[in-house]
Amino acid sequence: MHSLKALLEPSGIVVVGASVSPGKLGAAMAESLASFPSSVALVNSRSTDGSMFPSVAAAAASSPVPPDLAVLCVPAAATAQALRDCAASGVKAALACAGGFSEAGEAGAAFETELLEAVADTGIRLLGPNTSGFFVPHRSLRASFVPGVSGLNEGSVAVVAASGGVNHVLAFQLQKAGVAVSLGIGIGAGLDIAAPEVLDYLVAHEETKVVALHIENVTDGPALLSAVRRLTAHKPMVALVVGRSDVSEFARSHTGALATSWRTTRSALKQAGAVVVDDEMQLVEAAAALSGQRLAPSANPGVGLITGQAGPGLIIADALHNAGVSVPRLSEQSQAAIGALLPPLTFQANPVDTGRPGEGYDEIVAAVASDPSVDLLAVYGLTEPIADLPASIASSGVSGTLPILVGVDGPDNDVERTRKSAQDLGLPILSGPTSLARGLVALVDDARVQFQRGHDIAAPGNFPDVREPLAIKGRWDNIKGPWDEIRSKELLEALGISTPPRRRCADRAAAHHALTELGVPVAVKLVDAGILHKTEIGGVHLGVDSPGALDEALDALQAVGAREFLVEAMAPGGVDLVVGARRDPVFGPIVVLGLGGTAAEVLADVAIRTVPLSERLAAGMADELHGRALLDGFRNGPVLDPSELSRIVVSLGNALLANEGIAEIEINPLRLTKAGLVALDAVVINA
Repeated sequence: MHSLKALLEPSGIVVVGASVSPGKLGAAMAESLASFPSSVALVNSRSTDGSMFPSVAAAAASSPVPPDLAVLCVPAAATAQALRDCAASGVKAALACAGGFSEAGEAGAAFETELLEAVADTGIRLLGPNTSGFFVPHRSLRASFVPGVSGLNEGSVAVVAASGGVNHVLAFQLQKAGVAVSLGIGIGAGLDIAAPEVLDYLVAHEETKVVALHIENVTDGPALLSAVRRLTAHKPMVALVVGRSDVSEFARSHTGALATSWRTTRSALKQAGAVVVDDEMQLVEAAAALSGQRLAPSANPGVGLITGQAGPGLIIADALHNAGVSVPRLSEQSQAAIGALLPPLTFQANPVDTGRPGEGYDEIVAAVASDPSVDLLAVYGLTEPIADLPASIASSGVSGTLPILVGVDGPDNDVERTRKSAQDLGLPILSGPTSLARGLVALVDDARVQFQRGHDIAAPGNFPDVREPLAIKGRWDNIKGPWDEIRSKELLEALGISTPPRRRCADRAAAHHALTELGVPVAVKLVDAGILHKTEIGGVHLGVDSPGALDEALDALQAVGAREFLVEAMAPGGVDLVVGARRDPVFGPIVVLGLGGTAAEVLADVAIRTVPLSERLAAGMADELHGRALLDGFRNGPVLDPSELSRIVVSLGNALLANEGIAEIEINPLRLTKAGLVALDAVVINA
C-alpha cells in the first residue's frame, strides 16, 4: 500500500475547523467536499447547535466510516495540536491549508517546528501547510477551498505543483484545452509530502496518462531525479521550473525560496526523462499533446504535416525547424499518391498543403501517415462547415497506427464543435499554429529523452567503475591540496587530458632555462594556489618570445606578488571551451560544458549533466550549445571530435564521484585546436 493512499484514496474524511459562515476557509472546504461519496465529518469545538462534532475523537467514534484523512482549516498556531488529535483518533493523513509558518518570521518558525515534531511523533502523513489543497475528480474528491473546483471534470493529466495556486491554474487551463485532470495536488511548504512521493504514487495511477510538474524549489535533487526516472519509464512527464530571474525575496514570502539553479534543474530533469517547457501555457499544450499517446523512443522522429492553409503551415514548419524537429521530404511514392488527389498548385512533399478539405482528404491523410519517414502526424486547418477534420482522420484508418495531433482555428463555437469531435474520437487537439507546433515538439522531445534514457540511463554497463579513489601517478598518495595551476594540470594528465609542456620555476634563472628548453613563444604565469583568476591581477603574460620579453614579464609578475613562476609552451589558436565538474548543493556532482574564455559567464551558453553519465550522453552536450557551429570547422577552424570531448567530461565527473575531497575541477579554457583538445588553464578546489 502506497504511503499516500490515505491522502488520495481516503475512506472517510474529517474537516477540523469546519464552519457554516460564508467566506470562511472551513465553510469553503466543507462545501467542496460535499460531493465526496463517503463520510465527511465536520468538527468545530465552538459549535453549539449540534450540526458539527466538538472534537475529532467524537467524529471518529460516530462516523459510519472512520476517517483516515483530516482536512485542517485551523490557524498555524493550532495546527500541530490538531494534527496530534487526528492521529490519536486513527487518522493516517492530513491536509494543512494555513499559512503563517517559517515564511512568516520567528513566531511562524516556532509553529513549524511544533508541526514537524507532531509529524515525527505520530507518523501521520502531512500535505502542506500553505496550500489550497488537492483534488481527484475520478473519486469526486475535491479538498480545495478555491471556487470552481466542483466543475473540474475527470481527465488524464495529473498536476503536481509546488504551489496550490498554480495547481488550480493548470487544472482550469487543462480543462479548457479539453483534457482535464486525473489528479491535482499543491505541495505548498512540503514539510512532509513532497513531489517525489507523489510522482511515485502516479506510476501506478491508472487514470493518469501524463504528468505536469511545476517546480519552485528542490530540496532533495537525487530523490526527485530518481522519481522522474521511474515515472517516465511508464508515462510522459512535462516540467516547468520557476526561477530564471531572481525573485527570491517574493518567493520567501510564499512557501520558501528559489534556492535551486534554474538552468541546472532544467538540465537534470531533462536528463532524467522529462520534457522541459518555458511557461505554463507550454506546459498545458505539451500535456494535451502527450495525453494518451507517446512516440516510440527515437533519436530523430519525423513529423508529417498536413495543412489546409499555407500561411499557418509555414508558421508550424518554421517553429519545428527552429526546434530541431525533422519534417522529412516524403517518398516519391507518397508524393505520387498525394499528387493524384490534389491540384499541382499546392506543395506536396511535406508539409502537404491541401487547400480547403474536400473529397479524398482521408486518402491524403493515409498517404502521409504511411510514409516510412513519418513517425508523427500533424493535421491543421481552419474550421469548415462542410468538413470535420477529426472525422476525416478517423475515416482514413490511420488512428492507432501512429501518434496524431490536430490543430484548428476558427469561430469559438466551431472550434468547440471540432474539439468535441476530436475528444469523441480520442484525438488530442490544440488551437493555433504555434500551439500545435509546441505540442509536436513536446512529443518529439519525449521520444528523444526516452531514446537517450534507453542508451545511457537504463544500462549500468555503460558507466565506468568509479568506486575506487582516483589513482594519481607520481609522488602523491592522496588528493589533498593546495592546488596551484601546475598541480591541477598534473591531475588532468593523470586523467588522460592533454596539457601544454611546462616548467615550474622557483627563480628567474630557472625561468630563462625553461624558455630555452620550451622554445618561443611561451606563456608566463604567477603560481599561487590562492589566486583562482590570475588574469584579473595581471598574473598572466602571453606570447613571450625573447629573453628580454621574459624579464619584463617576470618583473610584472613579481610586482603583483609572484614568488614562483610557470613557464609554458603556447598552444596554437583555436576555439576556447570551458568544461568543469562540481558538487551542486541540490543535485550532487554535475558536469558543465560551455563556450570558454572571459565571456563564459556573460554568454551562459552551457550544457549541464548530472553524473555518472556515459560517454554517449556526454558527447551530445556540445550539440546543445548555441555556438555549436564554431566547433564544426567554422572559417577553416578546427573540428571537434565528440568522443574526445566526452571522454574528458566523463573523466572529470568520475573524479568527483570517486574522490569526496574534491569539490570542483574546472578547465577554462579547454582549447579546441586542429591537433585536438588541450587544457590551457585548470583550477581544482578542495571540498
